[in-house]
Amino acid sequence: MKTMETFSKIKDVKKARIGLYSAGLHTYWGQFAGLLDCLKEYNAYIEKRLSEFGEVYNFGIVDTEDKGREAGEYFNRENVDIVFSHAATYYTSSCVLPVHQINKAPAIILNLQPTPEMAYESTGTDRWLAQCVGCSIPEISNAMNRARMPFRVVNGLLGLDYTPSFAKADENTKDRPEAIKAWNEIADWCMAATVKRTLTHARFGFLGGYYSGMLDMYSDLTMLQAQTGLDVEILEMSDLDAYLKEVTDVDEARMLETINRFFEISGDSPSDPIAKAPTEDQLKWSARVACAQEKMVRDRNLDSVSYYYHGNNDHFEDVQSGFIVGFSLLNAQGIACSGEGDIKTALAMKIADICGKGGSFCEIVAADFNRNTMILGHDGPFHIAISNRKPLLRGMGVYHGKRGSGVSVEAKVRPGAVTTLGVTQTGDGRLKFNISEGEAIEAPILLNGNTSTHIRFDCPPAEYMDKWFAEAPTHHLALSVGHNAGLFKKIANLMDIPCAVF
Repeated sequence: MKTMETFSKIKDVKKARIGLYSAGLHTYWGQFAGLLDCLKEYNAYIEKRLSEFGEVYNFGIVDTEDKGREAGEYFNRENVDIVFSHAATYYTSSCVLPVHQINKAPAIILNLQPTPEMAYESTGTDRWLAQCVGCSIPEISNAMNRARMPFRVVNGLLGLDYTPSFAKADENTKDRPEAIKAWNEIADWCMAATVKRTLTHARFGFLGGYYSGMLDMYSDLTMLQAQTGLDVEILEMSDLDAYLKEVTDVDEARMLETINRFFEISGDSPSDPIAKAPTEDQLKWSARVACAQEKMVRDRNLDSVSYYYHGNNDHFEDVQSGFIVGFSLLNAQGIACSGEGDIKTALAMKIADICGKGGSFCEIVAADFNRNTMILGHDGPFHIAISNRKPLLRGMGVYHGKRGSGVSVEAKVRPGAVTTLGVTQTGDGRLKFNISEGEAIEAPILLNGNTSTHIRFDCPPAEYMDKWFAEAPTHHLALSVGHNAGLFKKIANLMDIPCAVF
């Protein structure tokens, strides 16, 4: 097996702007010397950990209603994407409700106890107050619910990697499962905020049109911007052709080198007569078109391209014949590219890629009832970064169901945990996420120039399809590596998008 290489990203992910404050009760500070400094140390530790996930804006201690209002204004000035409200001790809900009435960023309440158990025989009220962090959670939950403000709670241990000098018990809990789980949840919430910020600054290209008659593909582009913040730029084939005319022989030669590094060039398929070894002319044309595709993405500052062109024995049909290789290369560079004009699935692919989970363009190929697997794949652009080996390039005499011929990618996702993310549009005009987790397994695939992967879900194929189809999905989806349902649900939550997990 040849060594896989990786691409650098064309555009950087926009890290989340993270707000943080610790909540307490000002009455305690004059009663118990050292308590406030103790809670500030916990606050500083949380800031340090959060800085791994984005830019942190730490207000410090909120212990009165006035401080709550100041914190809300502070977070507004800093344009934060998410606010972590650390329950440092008991506090009255009236202290912190103003924070979130003024600042509308999603609120995550942190109920992180510093130690698994208190040193019962030596702990006084002062140090007890540093441990009773769960005491206020029901109160603030009730207050926020009555104020019709959404909230989320992370429960567990603080996860310190040392025991502070003021502690009465062992507070080094970084390896405890309650701390690991809590910080994994926090990391997911920060990633969800990163996705939301990145999409709000993203530009999705829509090149050509939809595959005619695929009614589930058709989308309201204004609806997409309204619900995600992304901008959609309508592109014509003539726009791409203008970049194609700028491609030089030197550009073509460099792209051919890239193609030969990242792909294996196949021979004729032993089973499919339309899948042949790609010709030298087909490879050169794919390389030239790939140069134009990259030039367009960089010049138009695109984060994604959804595309389809039917053609009628014209020049643009020749152009689209070279699409799959270049768009597969762009996928590996963080530019989500989806075929058949499916911009909703481009959104799913982009979300998975921002999270570092891949995101390959897929649909149902078939069920394998003997192996209890669903086979997912497509003839369109593949995400090379999650391949089990170097993908093959095959020359296709016919693009089935489409006009023209050209070079296609044959590959499958590496074995292990995977998650599907489908984005559909419902009858009321809302986006919706459909999510399922499974395991990619090593199994035979067709040698026909398409990507294909066997996925084993928690239930047999027929039962899985019962659940999937009941959610009225778009027939395409993004296939990501890892079990990411919890993360994708949090992204849906922050973006106010309904989701189904099955």
